[in-house]
Amino acid sequence: MEELDQWKEQLLHLWSLAEEKLRQVPPVQLYAAAAVLVFTTLLLLSLRLLKRAKSNTIVLTGLSGAGKTVLFYQLRDGSIHGGTVTSMEPNEETFVLHSETTEKRKTKPVHVVDVPGHSRLRPKLDEYLPRAAGIVFVVDALDFLPNCRSASEYLYDILTKGSVVKKKIPLLILCNKTDKVTAHTKEFIRRQMEKEIDKLRASRSAISAADIKNEFTLGVPGEPFSFTQCYNKVTTADASGLTGEISQLEQFIREYVKP
Repeated sequence: MEELDQWKEQLLHLWSLAEEKLRQVPPVQLYAAAAVLVFTTLLLLSLRLLKRAKSNTIVLTGLSGAGKTVLFYQLRDGSIHGGTVTSMEPNEETFVLHSETTEKRKTKPVHVVDVPGHSRLRPKLDEYLPRAAGIVFVVDALDFLPNCRSASEYLYDILTKGSVVKKKIPLLILCNKTDKVTAHTKEFIRRQMEKEIDKLRASRSAISAADIKNEFTLGVPGEPFSFTQCYNKVTTADASGLTGEISQLEQFIREYVKP
């Protein structure tokens, strides 16, 4: 009990000293300190709210000619417009998915960015990846084999970017033009790309670390590469931009941009 009383006396003494010091401080300084405290608190709360806010951006990427722009227009208004022509500038717009425009309930708009696949224009992708809720990597299922290596290299670079890995942004490999009889299946495309990426990681690991531009490595050492080993979730789906069969693409979008 004596120790407790001593603690009380010390606390009261400290409190009286603090009160005395505060009386000596001019009111203007007290108001300024209080204003700074309030401003700092509000700023921190705002930053936390912004951090929690879910992104509604979906990025369409892939090699030129894969059909990204057609898919963009199908998502926006259910038609291909001039989408059969290769884009040289990103298509970027916020809209309610066309398939949801007839629904009575209110749905959340999606910000869709179609990034050109030309090698000289790919650096533009880095502008959009940090704020992406999901990435759609479009592959031409009809003309896949001649482009398998190039597509796999591009995909490898995306999957090893810090902006993608750190946020664990989900990625959909969308096999487009599957309405054609000679188109390859999504299972075949997935396996072939896994094999190509397996070769890529072996060749790139042999290069000096100073020469490697990728921020992360893929796969498990000593094991064949599989997309299941990626830091972020990678799935595959079918689509046909020209016929408007994009239901699996829309499902992916709505999984990560809630209506």
